[in-house]
Amino acid sequence: MSVKLRVLTWLSVACGAVLVLTQPVSVETERVFGLSALAAMAGVWIFMRGALARQLFIGLGVFIVARYFVWRVTETLPPASDPVGLFFGLILLAAEAYCVLIFAISLTVNVDPLKRKDLPRDPDQDLPTVDVFIPTYNETRDIIAVTVAAAKSMDYPAEKLKVYLLDDGGTDQKCNDENPEKAAAARERRAEFQKLCKEMGATYLTRARNLHAKAGNLNAGLKHSFGEIVVVFDADHAPFRAFLRETVGHFLRDEKLFLVQTPHVFLNPDPVEKNLRTFHEMPSENEMFYSTTQRGLDKWNGSFFCGSAALLRRSALEEAGGFSGVTITEDCETAFHLHGRGWTSVFVDKPLIAGLQPETFSSFIGQRSRWCQGMIQLMLLKNPFFAKGLQPMQRLAYLSSMTFWLFPFPRLIFMLAPLLYIFYDVKIFVANVEEAIAYTAIYIVANMMMQNYLYGSLRWPWVSEIYEYVQGVFLFRAIISTVMAPRKPTFNVTAKGETLDHDFLSELSWPFFLIWGFLVAGEGMAIWRYIYDPDANSLMLVVGLWTAFNLVIAGAALGAVSERRQPDRYPRLGIERQGALEVNGELHPVIVKNVSAGGCAFAFADEAPYRFGVGAPVARLHIKPLPGSPMPAHAISLPLCINRGGPGPDGLYGAAFGDLGAGGYFALAELMYGDSEALPRFLMSRRRHKNLFAGTARVMLWGLREPFRALRYAIWPSKERDEAPAPSPAPNPGGRVDVDAAYASEISAALLRQTLDLAAARMAREAPRKKGEAA
Repeated sequence: MSVKLRVLTWLSVACGAVLVLTQPVSVETERVFGLSALAAMAGVWIFMRGALARQLFIGLGVFIVARYFVWRVTETLPPASDPVGLFFGLILLAAEAYCVLIFAISLTVNVDPLKRKDLPRDPDQDLPTVDVFIPTYNETRDIIAVTVAAAKSMDYPAEKLKVYLLDDGGTDQKCNDENPEKAAAARERRAEFQKLCKEMGATYLTRARNLHAKAGNLNAGLKHSFGEIVVVFDADHAPFRAFLRETVGHFLRDEKLFLVQTPHVFLNPDPVEKNLRTFHEMPSENEMFYSTTQRGLDKWNGSFFCGSAALLRRSALEEAGGFSGVTITEDCETAFHLHGRGWTSVFVDKPLIAGLQPETFSSFIGQRSRWCQGMIQLMLLKNPFFAKGLQPMQRLAYLSSMTFWLFPFPRLIFMLAPLLYIFYDVKIFVANVEEAIAYTAIYIVANMMMQNYLYGSLRWPWVSEIYEYVQGVFLFRAIISTVMAPRKPTFNVTAKGETLDHDFLSELSWPFFLIWGFLVAGEGMAIWRYIYDPDANSLMLVVGLWTAFNLVIAGAALGAVSERRQPDRYPRLGIERQGALEVNGELHPVIVKNVSAGGCAFAFADEAPYRFGVGAPVARLHIKPLPGSPMPAHAISLPLCINRGGPGPDGLYGAAFGDLGAGGYFALAELMYGDSEALPRFLMSRRRHKNLFAGTARVMLWGLREPFRALRYAIWPSKERDEAPAPSPAPNPGGRVDVDAAYASEISAALLRQTLDLAAARMAREAPRKKGEAA
C-alpha cells in the first residue's frame, strides 16, 4: 500500500469516527447503543482471547468513553446566563477531561506491555565488574546488616563484586553537629558501621557534607569505586541470591544500555493495606505499576530508574555527570537525562528484592509527597515536550508518569462538587436521570470494565479511588507549593521499621473526618430535598447517588487512617526450607515456614519431641543448603530462643534469633534470600482476579464499617501497651559460638545430613497430600 493510500485510509477512518461520535441521537437510542456496546464488551471478555480480542474490547470501551465526553461538552454545561454554575461546571469538566486524557495516554503507552525472555547464563569470565551501592541515612544496624549480607551473597564471581555502604548518617557534618547529643550519635554510628563493614567484607564510605541528599551520596560513591556496573539497593531493600544472574546479562547484549530496573516488592503492608487488612489477599498498590506500567514503558524504551533494585552502566553515568540532583526524584531525573542522550533501558519483570514500606500513614504521605513534588519539579524544569534527544513515544511515556501526579485536583473536585448543588443549588452538571443512565452510568461501567479487564488481577475495583483520595487530601498542597517554587522542595528520608503498640488515629486523620461529615450532611440534605422540596427535580437524585458513592470512598478512607496495632518490628517472608533444630545436643528435623530479620517459625517434620519452655536453653537452627549455595552446611546455622513454647494456632513454633554477629547475618541471608522463588510464590498467592460485583461489594463494606471503627478510636482510644522486652537466649556456658564453625565443632556432619534428609523425606511425603488438597 502506498503512503498516500495509507494516509487516505486513516483520514477516512478518522472522519467516520468523528461522524459517529458526534451523531446526535435520542436518549433512548443512546441507552440502547451503550448497553449493546457493554454487552459486546462482556462477550469479548468471556468468549475471546488474544491480541485481537484485547484491541476489540478496548475499542468498544473507547467508543463509549468518547460518546460520553462529546455529550458532556455539548449538552451538560450550565448556560452562560448562570455564570457561577458555568464557572464551577467548567472546573468539573476540566477534571473529567484530565482523567480522560490520562486514561488515553495510559492506554497508548500500555497497549502492548513488553514481556522479556529469560537470558541464558553467561560464563563468569564474560561478566563485568560490579559495585553495589547501599546508601543509608538513619536505618538501624539490623536492617543494614541483612542487606549487606544479602548483597555479598549474590550469585556472582567474588573477585568481580564489591559492596559499598554509603553512610550519610555518619558524615563529617553530622559528627560535628552543634548539638552534642546528635554529634555523639553520628560518631557512634560511624564507628559501628565501620566495624560491621570490616567484619562482613564490605567497604564503608562517608563524606564531608550531606549535599544533594541521596544523589550526592551516590555520586560520592562513584568517586571511590571502579566497577563497570553500579547496582543501587536502598538500605532496606535486600536482594535475592539470583539478582545479578537475572539482570547483568542484558549489558553484554546492548552496548548502549544504561539501566536495568527490577520491581520493588515489599514484605510489609503499606498503611492502607495494614489498616484495611488486605495485604495477604489483595495485590499491593505498586504491583500494577511494576507489572504493567513499567513493562508498557519498556516497550517504548521509556522504563525509568526507580531509585533502588537497579543496575546502571558507569560510563553512561560519567557521561551525564553522575546521578542528577536538581529535583528530589534523582532516579527518574537521571534516566530522563540518559534517555535524551540516546541510551537505552530494560525492565526485568522479576521480583528479585524484598524491601520495607512506611508503617504509619503520616510516613506514607511524607514519602508520596516527595515522589509527587519530584515529578512535578521534573515536569516544570525539564518538560519532556521540549527536552532534546527523546523519541516521540518516550516524550509521551515521561509525560504520562509526570502528569499522573496531578490526580489530587480531580479527585478532590469529584469528592466535593455535588455539595455545591445540594447546599447552594449551584447547577454544575445539567442532566436528568434518563440522560445520566444513558451516558454517565454506562460510561462509568465501561471505564471500570476496561480497568478490570486490563488490570483485574493487579488492581481490584475502586481501590485506586481510595488511594488517590487519601493521598490527594495532602498532595494538592505539595503540588501548589512546588508550582510556586519549583526548586524549593528538599529530600526527606522516609521512616521505616517502626512498631505500633496500640490502635490509634493518625495525626493526619482530621481532614477525612471533616470531609466525611460534610458528605453525611450532604447526603441527608439531598434525601430531604428530594422528598420534601417541591423545587428539587430528578437532578437531585443523580447528585444524591453521586454523593452516596463519595461517602463510601470517604468511609473507607477513615479506615485507612485508623492505625491498627503492629507490634512486629520485622516483617516475615514465607519460605519452605528443610533444617534441623539442635537442643541440648539432640537434633530434630524441622521445616522452616517463615523468617524475618528477627526470628522464624518452624514445624517439626515428625512429632514434636517435647514442649519447650519460653527462654529454653540455647537452641541452634541448622539449614540444608540449596543447590548451588556457596555456604557449607555447617555455616548455615543460627542461634535461637524459643519464644512460643508450643505450636500456635497455625501449628508452628516461634523463635527469636540470638546474637547473630557478622557470620550469622550471612546465614540469615542464605535462609531468607537464598530461594529466589519465595517472593514470586507470595505475590502469585494474592493475585486473584476480583470481578466488578465482588470488588464493589468489598468497598461498600469498608465504606459502611470503617467509619464506626474510626469513631471508636476517636472516642475510646486504646491505651499504649508496655513494650514487651525481646526474648533473649539463656546464658551459654561455653561462651558465644561463632556461626562459622558452630556446627562443625559440636556434632558430626553425618548426623546433620541424616536429620536434614529426614526433613526432606517428610516434605516429599506431604507433597502429594497437599497437591490433592489444593486440587
